[in-house]
Amino acid sequence: MKCSEKFKIVDRVLTAWFKKLGHAVGRRPGYFVIVPLFLTALAGTGFQRIHYEDDPEYLFSPLTGRAKQERAIVQKYFPNNFSAFNAGRMTDLGKFVRLLVTAKDGGTLFRRDVFEEVVQLDRLVTNVTVDSGESRWTFDDLCARWNGKCLQNSIVTLLPYLDDVLSGNISLTYPVWFSDSYDVFVFPAFLGSPEVSNEGLLGEVPALQLLYWGSNHSDFDINISLKWEFEVLRVLEEALDDFEHINIARFTSQTLQTELEDNTISIMPYMMVTVAIMVLFCIVTSMMGDWVRSKPLVGLLGVISATLATGTAFGILMYAGLPFIGINLAAPFLMLGIGIDDTFVMLAAWRRTRIQDSVPERLSHAYEEAAVSITITSLTDMFSFWVGAITPFPSVQIFCVYTGMSVVLTYLWHITFFGACMALFGYMEENGQHSVTFAPVLPVSESEDRSIWYRMFCSGGISKTDPWNKKDNKDHVIMVFFKDGVARLLNIPAIKAFVIMVFLVYLGVAIWGCTMVKEGLERRRLSKDNSYSVQFYDVEDKYFREHPYRVQIIVEGELNYFDPVVQEQVETLMQTFENSSYVEGDFYTESWLREWTVFVTTSHDILNINVTSYGSWLDSLKTIFLNDASQFSRDVAFDETGQKIVASRFIIQTKHVNNTLEDKDMMLELRRICRESELSCSIFHPLFVFFDQFVLVRTVSIQSISIAAGIMCVVSLIFIPNPICSLWVAFSILSIEIGVIGYMTLWDVNLDSISMINLIMCIGFSVDFSAHISYAYMSAHGRSADERVESCLHALGLPILQGGFSTILGVSTLYFAPSYIFVTFFKTNFLVIFFGMVHGIFLLPVLLSLFGPGSNCCGAGGHIEPEETDKSAAPPGGDGIYYLSGGRIATLHGTKACQLPLRIPRPQSNGTALSRGGRTDSAVRLQTGAFTVAEQDSPPPALAAKAEQGSLEKDLGLGTSGEDSSESSLSKGASKGGAAPAAARRGHRPKSAPLSLLEMYNNAGYVSDDETSSPRRPRPAGARGGVK
Repeated sequence: MKCSEKFKIVDRVLTAWFKKLGHAVGRRPGYFVIVPLFLTALAGTGFQRIHYEDDPEYLFSPLTGRAKQERAIVQKYFPNNFSAFNAGRMTDLGKFVRLLVTAKDGGTLFRRDVFEEVVQLDRLVTNVTVDSGESRWTFDDLCARWNGKCLQNSIVTLLPYLDDVLSGNISLTYPVWFSDSYDVFVFPAFLGSPEVSNEGLLGEVPALQLLYWGSNHSDFDINISLKWEFEVLRVLEEALDDFEHINIARFTSQTLQTELEDNTISIMPYMMVTVAIMVLFCIVTSMMGDWVRSKPLVGLLGVISATLATGTAFGILMYAGLPFIGINLAAPFLMLGIGIDDTFVMLAAWRRTRIQDSVPERLSHAYEEAAVSITITSLTDMFSFWVGAITPFPSVQIFCVYTGMSVVLTYLWHITFFGACMALFGYMEENGQHSVTFAPVLPVSESEDRSIWYRMFCSGGISKTDPWNKKDNKDHVIMVFFKDGVARLLNIPAIKAFVIMVFLVYLGVAIWGCTMVKEGLERRRLSKDNSYSVQFYDVEDKYFREHPYRVQIIVEGELNYFDPVVQEQVETLMQTFENSSYVEGDFYTESWLREWTVFVTTSHDILNINVTSYGSWLDSLKTIFLNDASQFSRDVAFDETGQKIVASRFIIQTKHVNNTLEDKDMMLELRRICRESELSCSIFHPLFVFFDQFVLVRTVSIQSISIAAGIMCVVSLIFIPNPICSLWVAFSILSIEIGVIGYMTLWDVNLDSISMINLIMCIGFSVDFSAHISYAYMSAHGRSADERVESCLHALGLPILQGGFSTILGVSTLYFAPSYIFVTFFKTNFLVIFFGMVHGIFLLPVLLSLFGPGSNCCGAGGHIEPEETDKSAAPPGGDGIYYLSGGRIATLHGTKACQLPLRIPRPQSNGTALSRGGRTDSAVRLQTGAFTVAEQDSPPPALAAKAEQGSLEKDLGLGTSGEDSSESSLSKGASKGGAAPAAARRGHRPKSAPLSLLEMYNNAGYVSDDETSSPRRPRPAGARGGVK
């Protein structure tokens, strides 16, 4: 057995199971409506247990990031101490308010009237009070302290000296200035991008910052500090207009979290608009000229089904304790697109069933045909999302788990709840009821004497006396356009060459875009476009990138710092850091060992310091140098005995780190120095936790995309058991993914945790169109590659457009959201769906026609040929066997030994006539046993027109929800349940109508593709569908 034959087992098992399920749903639709609704209501109670997670550090920093390991080292030896607070020695960002001040006229802040407003601003903030319920708290009560005093913004105390500075009596030196009254001003801690002369004198100052640190001693302190931060923002918002000369950019420790929450709230109105658009789209595209077979309300129920499934998935996961995050609100937009795709497929499959059959039979055949399509779509989407759940980014993990579960339940709800809704409307269709008003109506062919309004808005169904009337069975104009227009255009060699050239240009631009990918999620992009924090980020990037970070260096191990060799190793390490292009010189370095060594050398004789042994050296260090008033007191960690130093901390100052790319490069450069040192050292800054995403996002994205692509290729190979077609599916996935990455970069989207979600998701979406076209092309029965292109585009061109546009509409309103997060969802989804549609409709048919099954390059081996006739067989005789050809029954005779079960292959088309065994004419050549017979009479026109498309659409389970592109009453013959009794049909049959096949075959006279290549199993005695 060939590998492809083995994989077909999956298709057969799936279709058989779906057929049984469809029959069960059709018989008892009420159960399949009530049970999903009950489960949705039950799961909906999980929303009361929602745990909203909005910590940006947890969500957008990798769990496996090195900075978190480095933080653990710092916290182990040097935990935060808000009684001896130093901002450069923090292990997290803490609780703070940070204000960036610039002059409204763009000039220097060192002007009397301007600087007085700076002092006024400082006074306003420090006087803000909050009420805890028991007492009122000001900044002095909440502040972090050093030596019992709040850390103040000493820059405001420069006001008394300002007149002398402006008059030239005092020259301010940079970076440090000592006043005559012994005030010390460290200007780099406050000033942004000041002008400094060659002599080191301070000139114009375009910006300065004011920092207010809160205490984090206890939960109570934290809560009060948070209240105070919000109150400061409120007071500043009201007082902004009172400041005539300065602009104030503000930021607090809670800004990012509140911005994430605001992002969530801001998307709510767009969600309502999206639902309205999707409902309208589904209603319109589910309608047709026939008001009985039209299904506008069923299209609406498709939207409801996807919504119920998504709510059920969310409720279940909330019961499971999974946190809910703001970007999860993008999931309903995606689920609407995915769910509506399944809606179109199932409606199309329903319309290809025989109207005369009972509802359970019709639904069983619809399920049987739709099984492969909706299953492959759901599997690819589900796997792509769940691959994202193994990434180290919690935001990606949580979102992908929620969306993956939503895909699963959308799939289950569509084959239960939505299928039951189809059955209920099927019963109304069976009774000839209007699809909107539910009133019985006449078909078009019987309503010619009615008014034009009745014919336009009421008539529908088929005539029970003449079910093959052309007026009641019109072909779909768009599907004809894809076959006779697009497909034939693509079959022109010059057009094929043009398509490939356009593709190469597309791929070249995409690769060029990939070379310019920017990595990392900038903090400003977590805020809304109109947020106050955007101004803060702009001012910070413009003025405060000269000396941005004070980085901690931790040296671990029980080192003998008294040993000159160890001292030399430490000094070498520090000099290596200071020589880095990202680090300022030794003036800004804080090294307790360097300062202690200098202190001992210069004060040994004066203070009579005893450092002759390690013990005396250590005692002097602890008593003289590391007292509580020393800034270095928290930079040396001792063991439990206090006699050995187990860790040391040193501080360096970075410089000229101008953007996120340089943030990453700076961090990696410092880590490299540590890695190459002979000492065990590590570096840390609280923002390095965020910078780690810049390091990991590329690697994680490549790994996740590769895993997802591999899974998609396996799934496509299982459902499309042809290596060449599967190869082109893989090629399309790669091409679309490269296109999305390249063009999203050109569209100002970074490679970050948000776009990573979409890139992983794109793998699942990109395989849908490619897999369906490849499956259609492989299953096409045309004798040439050109005919295969016409067949697959005729069957799938319109459904691809419907599915693509439904998904694009589902996310279209996100483009107008004031948030980078949701705009990124729109951009990446638009790109993948657009590229997927173009690949599916234009590129893939061209490539398959050139290099796929049935093409000249692959030879005839890829073509699905009908079974050859054994021309040497003896003529039949004896018993009679019935054959169908056109509208007549031919009786042939053969011996019993020659008789085999009847096997009628599907009609083959060369575009103008049906052919068989090399002969081309208007006859249908049929085969049974070891001989063939041709009946020369032409089939009815309607049947001949439908025969060109019948077999392909029967197999695919794909198609349009539009107007009867393959009306089953023609392609499959008359039903057992016709309007008239069998005797009446035999006695009074229209000349062009085919004989009812109930008396012969239960499959309307056609066998499946699999049965054309293998003998049919004999039926039990008395079974329906046998030869009578």
